[in-house]
Amino acid sequence: MHNGLSISDIYIFMLAAFLGFQLISRIPPLLHTPLMAATNAISGISLIGAIAVAGENYNLITNILAFIAVTCSTINVVGGFLITDRILKMFKKESQKGNRG
Repeated sequence: MHNGLSISDIYIFMLAAFLGFQLISRIPPLLHTPLMAATNAISGISLIGAIAVAGENYNLITNILAFIAVTCSTINVVGGFLITDRILKMFKKESQKGNRG
């Protein structure tokens, strides 16, 4: 069990960031809405993982990073659902927009 950040951890993070950017930048606009729904699910999983790490109380740096992860994931999940809801409302017919019951 190691307590510090190793070179391989930094390498994996950089590789994941690069591949994530390459993947997202090549998505056609038609697929953005379904992709956002999947991203909300992934952010929810990240949120659960961050809460689990925060609950373990390893050390101060881990607690700070876990708090940042919980905050960012929560903002991402809530914002994603609000945007998805707004996009779906755009596709409703005019007669359905007035009827909310």
